[in-house]
Amino acid sequence: MVNVNGRWALITGASRGLGYLSAKFMAAQGCNLILHSRDAKHCDKILGEVREMGIEAYTVSAELSDPDSIQKMLETIDAKGTKVDIIINNAGLQIAYRVDYLDTPVSDYDISFRINTIAPMLICYHFLPKMQENGFGRIVNVTSGIDLEPEQAGYSAAKAALNKVTHDLGSKYNGTDVILSLSDPGWCRTDLGGPKAPNSPESALPGILIGAFVDDRKSGRLFSAQEFAGLTLEEAVVKAQMQDSDY
Repeated sequence: MVNVNGRWALITGASRGLGYLSAKFMAAQGCNLILHSRDAKHCDKILGEVREMGIEAYTVSAELSDPDSIQKMLETIDAKGTKVDIIINNAGLQIAYRVDYLDTPVSDYDISFRINTIAPMLICYHFLPKMQENGFGRIVNVTSGIDLEPEQAGYSAAKAALNKVTHDLGSKYNGTDVILSLSDPGWCRTDLGGPKAPNSPESALPGILIGAFVDDRKSGRLFSAQEFAGLTLEEAVVKAQMQDSDY
């Protein structure tokens, strides 16, 4: 299992929900954090809390639907000289639930792909060369298991695309200590999932982050977080490393 103590992780969408819980979990393992939100002020609470846990942390901001804004965020991180070891691409947007799904507007696809597919991949592309040079990296792209719901076509299509590009890109890093994984948290009671979801946000831990801790040089796997609910981190890693790279 990877020891993340003293390493640096970038977590997108860290101000609330699963991103917030992920930040607390990683900080508890001694991992230093770069906390992203649309407005850096939104991360003031989590920033204070993780610093009190004894780790280093700072905030960055970017509007993930805007590639120029993402680029400025990445340049800010580079300018600080931070060696990013781990990326948790958690931020996402469920644009709408269309009862009249045959009238789904083009804009649903446009904004969904910008935030749920293009943004995480731009972040991956930026940091992967340095991870390869350093001989270590972990990328976790948070996806969704949503299926057979044309009412959420923009969101589900964008997440399916994220699965595909992560799986394909991960194949280029198999056998190295740069590991790309997908994580499906399940339907959780977050702002995105809504109050009727069957799972608590806490149930997604440690599974949602398992790709940051596996140490078997296998990329491209999809980990379903609810399958690890109730396990310790150590137990979850053992279970995860028994899974092959096909999904």
